[in-house]
Amino acid sequence: MGYLIAFSTYFLALLFVSVNGKPLVPALFFFGDSVLDVGNNNNLPTIIRANFLPYGKDFVNHYPTGRFSNGKLVVDFASESLGFSTYQPAYLSLYFKGKNILNGANFASSASGYHNSTAKLFDTLTLGQQLEYYKDYQKQLMRIAGRLNASSIISGGIYIVGAGSVDFLMNYYINPCLNKFYTPHQFVDILVQNYADFIQNLYALGARRIGVVTLTAIGCFPTSINIFGSPDDDDKCVVEMNNVAVYFNQKLFLKSVNLRTMLPDLNLVLLDSYQPLYNLVNKPSEYGFSQTRQGCYTVFPHTPENTSSIFNDEKIFMLCPNASEFVFWDGFHPTEAANKFLAAELIAMATPLLN
Repeated sequence: MGYLIAFSTYFLALLFVSVNGKPLVPALFFFGDSVLDVGNNNNLPTIIRANFLPYGKDFVNHYPTGRFSNGKLVVDFASESLGFSTYQPAYLSLYFKGKNILNGANFASSASGYHNSTAKLFDTLTLGQQLEYYKDYQKQLMRIAGRLNASSIISGGIYIVGAGSVDFLMNYYINPCLNKFYTPHQFVDILVQNYADFIQNLYALGARRIGVVTLTAIGCFPTSINIFGSPDDDDKCVVEMNNVAVYFNQKLFLKSVNLRTMLPDLNLVLLDSYQPLYNLVNKPSEYGFSQTRQGCYTVFPHTPENTSSIFNDEKIFMLCPNASEFVFWDGFHPTEAANKFLAAELIAMATPLLN
């Protein structure tokens, strides 16, 4: 039933757009990590990339673009639902920007986070650097569209921010420079203050309609379960990690209330990604999925015990025959099928941004 409701929501959004014949907003802008990144890391000196197969095998032309999935991301479905005929491109890929930037741009960088050290560990873009590229975007937009039109695009566009997962999974929990000095709750407080600073800086640059994706159920990722789970838990979600995510989201909510009070005309909406993913993982059959505890695309070390699989000299790659049955594409990221469900949920929550 949940799957049908979500699909219906997404279908009605598409129908509404097609009737009006043009996008509901002038532009979309994205900031954050791999949940939103559509290829910026392809142009950075980082190992955190997805510009190779089988990533993108179910995307347009079966081509790997840098998206961490087999196909579309939530941002792609969001763009479609709002009536855009082309996706907002990765800003670093726009060598010849021109009119491509009139509908917005994507500044997200995989392995980024609210803590600057997260991106620096992997040579990706910090949120501050993403904001600097957005400033560059504004200058180009002024030249192409003119000051009046550019101002309308900037103030009327919707801005989506999503980060936090990498701060914990690829930084805090494995970084003694952090976890020996801060409790998880203390680290949350640091991240939430950094979030507030980012939103204020984005607001100062003209953003007024901002959707913020909350921290998802990070304890339910296959990688989290494999590394931090207990053998006695029978592959269940890591409760401690999920509790931290819930605490983070509570603090995020309180800080967002303060921001709305402080900043005139700010339309700031939190988009809950925790519960939809938690539901998918723990009740997969209700939503048309069968596999939640491993990714469709799995990479193993090359050992003598598993040489029967497809492999190169260093690693073994396992690929499932039907990604649509899997919630996760790899150890961290959802499949296109899961992204479609999550997008429907988030799009419904984001409707106040259209006011």
